[in-house]
Amino acid sequence: MLAIVCPGQGSQTPAMLQPWLEFDEAAEHLARYTEASGADLQTHGTTSDEETIRDTAVAQPLLAAGALISAGALGLTPDKLPAYGDSVLLAGHSVGEIPAAALAGVISDTTAMELIGIRGRAMAEAAAAEPTGMAAVLGGTEDDVLTAIENAGLSPANVNGAGQIVAAGSTEGITTLSENPPAKARVIPLKVAGAFHTSYMAPAEGTLAQAAQRAETAAPVVRLVSNRDGAAVSTGDEALSRIVQQVTRPVRWDACMQSMGEAGVTGVLELLPGGTLSGLIKRSLKGTKTFAVKSPEDLSAAAEFIEEHTA
Repeated sequence: MLAIVCPGQGSQTPAMLQPWLEFDEAAEHLARYTEASGADLQTHGTTSDEETIRDTAVAQPLLAAGALISAGALGLTPDKLPAYGDSVLLAGHSVGEIPAAALAGVISDTTAMELIGIRGRAMAEAAAAEPTGMAAVLGGTEDDVLTAIENAGLSPANVNGAGQIVAAGSTEGITTLSENPPAKARVIPLKVAGAFHTSYMAPAEGTLAQAAQRAETAAPVVRLVSNRDGAAVSTGDEALSRIVQQVTRPVRWDACMQSMGEAGVTGVLELLPGGTLSGLIKRSLKGTKTFAVKSPEDLSAAAEFIEEHTA
């Protein structure tokens, strides 16, 4: 069985879309995604520097465009995925859940990019309202880590499995946690604009909720796993509701990986820009094969990987 996963914010790299624009179809999609999202993806995907693409309003649509373009190049589209039946499931980390929903046919790719553009700008505005941040806690026992996060006045924004939990909240709280790490754990402040997936993002959730009311939805054409709790969603409205609420709720990637294991997933294909989720899966789902799509040169091997795990 194959899991197809879409990475979240922080995975983006400069010029990540440059080699893909040699394909006419990819270039056409990127022009359409630029218009829908309101972000200049031609520039940000080819020439913008690392600092520029770290901006939340840029990073989110850039990542979604990468996932959708690489999926399209592999024929992983809503009209073709049903042929795999129960041999495929889709999941995404944080903002990656939106392109995953588009690939599952819940919303169109254009609607996905529109919502991501709105989401990215709204989250950037919410982050600018007061000093907040995030920090990765590596190692330690989960109970000790969660207690230390709570004692610092922070929230567990990402529970990523493999001994990694990301805390988020006030910059004062991040400093407190860094100075008082849990036993046998390291605290690494992250270069992000704010406390994503916490109550600090409530204004952004409200903005996204209003936009989502205008979106047309359909039931997933293949299994779509929600990163709220790792559960599969059965209706388009449920999937979109979870995507909206996710803005202020923790990302439970550990639960997504547990669902993959329980479903009998043997291979995980991480769409562009692959690497981050593959690393978590290797450490959490021992023996599960992974393939990270990074450039068009990976397409042939990726197609073989797909065939191997859906046969």
